[in-house]
Amino acid sequence: MKTDSKIYVAGHNGLVGSSILRRLQAGGYTNIIARSSKELDLTRQAEVEAFFENEQPEYVFLAAAKVGGILANSTYKADFIYRNLMIASNVIHAAYKFKTKKLLNLGSSCIYPKFAPQPMKEEHLLTGTLEPTNEPYAIAKIAAIKLCRYYNEQYGTNFISAMPTNLYGLKDNFDLLESHVLPAMIRKFHEAKIAPRLRPAVQPSVVLWGTGSPFREFLYVDDLADACVFLIEKYDYSEIGEFINIGTGIDITIEDLALMIRDIVGFRGEIVWDSTKPDGTPKKLLDISRIKALGWEPKTSLQEGIRKTYQWYLKAESGG
Repeated sequence: MKTDSKIYVAGHNGLVGSSILRRLQAGGYTNIIARSSKELDLTRQAEVEAFFENEQPEYVFLAAAKVGGILANSTYKADFIYRNLMIASNVIHAAYKFKTKKLLNLGSSCIYPKFAPQPMKEEHLLTGTLEPTNEPYAIAKIAAIKLCRYYNEQYGTNFISAMPTNLYGLKDNFDLLESHVLPAMIRKFHEAKIAPRLRPAVQPSVVLWGTGSPFREFLYVDDLADACVFLIEKYDYSEIGEFINIGTGIDITIEDLALMIRDIVGFRGEIVWDSTKPDGTPKKLLDISRIKALGWEPKTSLQEGIRKTYQWYLKAESGG
């Protein structure tokens, strides 16, 4: 991939896409194209093919997706499977049809079975049943992996797939109805912290879903972007295989995560666990030995990443 190669970042306004865009710009890439969802509806095949025919991108980062936490996944099941299936099908097929040199498809660690052996290796895919709370999203992401694989096998394309662990960082979604656990905690703790300024008589507590016992792994999104550019610059499908995990190889309980975020935000009140709400998968830790063997490792500690994310949230809230 040369610095003047035409590169399309699908989903450039989102958490992952915006980070990939920043990483490419920092790396000196100058011919990057992007379209907002209002400019280009990736669920519409005719629009996607017209865009690819007109722009002829040489490289594609497929980071566009409908994403959310347990609540959003449980509430909008049809939306999650439909939109993600259509986006993947349209972009991957158009990349084949208009001879894109290489495509990187972004997935999710939720593709693995609910009770997969830990840490989860790439070969554990489709060896058991999925976590019900995010099954529609996971099925769409598995379909995208298989699309890339079978287009490679039938048509000789060079489409690679990367499966990141739970992500967080700049431009995350902090909407409590649709966000993932980490940004939701940041917002809840921050709002509880400032509540006494608005209502001095209030002694706030923060209510969190589940028991706090599940283990989760978290990757700062700028580390993911670095891994994606690393892979697309240096490795082909023949070397990576069907897909490759991207994570830190370190997990933490949701309770310990809550305590870490509470300390970083500066909230001093009580945490209340609502055990009537689902915990989700008991443990999700990726085996990252394959990408480490290629020469890539994450750089950002969880504590450092949360601090950066919270500072970005404060600026965004203040309009900065």
